[in-house]
Amino acid sequence: MSGPARTGRRLDVAILARVLPFALYILFLILAEVFGGDQAWLYPVKIGLVLTALLAFLPQYGELRVLPAQAAWLWLAAPAVGAVVFVAWINLDVGWLSLGSGAGYRPTGPDGGLIWSLAAVRLAGAAVVVPVMEELFWRAFLARWIDRSDFLALAPAALSLRAVLVSSVLFGVEHALWFAGILAGLAYTWLYRASGSLWPAILAHAVTNLMLGVWVLATGNWQFW
Repeated sequence: MSGPARTGRRLDVAILARVLPFALYILFLILAEVFGGDQAWLYPVKIGLVLTALLAFLPQYGELRVLPAQAAWLWLAAPAVGAVVFVAWINLDVGWLSLGSGAGYRPTGPDGGLIWSLAAVRLAGAAVVVPVMEELFWRAFLARWIDRSDFLALAPAALSLRAVLVSSVLFGVEHALWFAGILAGLAYTWLYRASGSLWPAILAHAVTNLMLGVWVLATGNWQFW
């Protein structure tokens, strides 16, 4: 097989590996909107399929084998950024900074009592699976692809301002809290670019989602889920 053909096939597989898990996640969000009603059961199916796709493509994720040169990025900067994003997230659900909020994910039974199995799956999915899936798509793929079609060859530190802004804005408008989403996208991309590793962004994203999930369960503000 010739060099260009081999490179093209490698890129096709690399793109599929980062896009498919994200596409599955979005597909199930659309299905939930189409069917409406109580779709709490749909989340375990969704997160299970996304996790299966991530595991199937695991050998493709070379960026997950790159750790930051300094441990402080993981153990100090990432959790701090994740906590700041969480605080911003729950305080920016106002006026034009939001596209509106629905009922959210409510893991409760007919009597209003919490179904802990559903809550645990939702929390684990948000704090473990979603950060890996979204960071592989938004930061490791899309942000680099905006700058270079052969995105695998682009180092995180080489991301242009255009790539940072465009990918962060798109990440933001994926969420109802679009302004908070843009701020989160900028924060996670900064971690990725500055550390040279995807893991600080994943960890920060996980901290945000974990704190948000615990807060939602404690307060009953289901619209944030």
